[in-house]
Amino acid sequence: MAKAVKSIGPQPFLKWAGGKRQLLPEIREYIPEEMGTYFEPFIGAGAVLLDLQPKKAIFNDINIELVNVYQVVMNDVDALIEELKKHENGNNSDYFYEIRHLDRNKEEYDKLSSVEKAARMIYLNKTCFNGLYRVNSKGQFNVPFGKYKNPQIVNEPVLRAVHHYLSISEITILNTDFAKVVESAKEGDLVYFDPPYDPVSDTSSFTSYSLDGFKREDQLRLRDLCVELDKKGCKFLLSNSATDFIKDIYKDFHIEIVSATRSINSVASKRGKIDEVLVMNYEPNENR
Repeated sequence: MAKAVKSIGPQPFLKWAGGKRQLLPEIREYIPEEMGTYFEPFIGAGAVLLDLQPKKAIFNDINIELVNVYQVVMNDVDALIEELKKHENGNNSDYFYEIRHLDRNKEEYDKLSSVEKAARMIYLNKTCFNGLYRVNSKGQFNVPFGKYKNPQIVNEPVLRAVHHYLSISEITILNTDFAKVVESAKEGDLVYFDPPYDPVSDTSSFTSYSLDGFKREDQLRLRDLCVELDKKGCKFLLSNSATDFIKDIYKDFHIEIVSATRSINSVASKRGKIDEVLVMNYEPNENR
């Protein structure tokens, strides 16, 4: 009798700082039972989107390289998988730096196809230090080699599962400012915000994800956007660090403290359990 093969559902295929995979059990408990269109302006690794699998979703990221990856997974997954197979040697530092340095020559880099760029980003994500995404002042990827023994570059089942979900759903992928993403949100829609976190200390800020960074003025602009969404009858759920600043600016909304394990930090002693907040403008499900 043939052994049953467990099917793989859509799940994150990238490592990502602040990824929500391990917080999904908590987040699920606070998701409204009913929603219209699902919006996610800071998609990152997409753990929440891929867990909920809404039939209609609009998601975004300011990182154009990341947005390109999602577009390629949705529209050209076969070509992506074949391109990734060219990068299967994941523990060769010389090859890593050769691929990393492709963006040092903008004219040559711009000649790469969207599939080649997507495969490059996935390869670097799987082989660089801690799966970080960081660029220098010129917008060039600058994370060092990660020295992993056998990184999985080609995760074909997961890539195909994500492709299947994206291709059968009504999905819009954007690359713009977070406020523009939700301009069409209306009563009954759900917006999940997972912005770059407010730093818990002066030395913990990680601002090189994009050239612009994400400052306290941006956190305040995001809070003001949440107020506007609330007035429109939209539901929002927001993740952030449990700093006094964040708890103060969202004090008019419902705040839950949750504990998350963070594995990405340049200082090993600072990895581990930290408090985060889930902020929402609705009452949590009564059956919690």
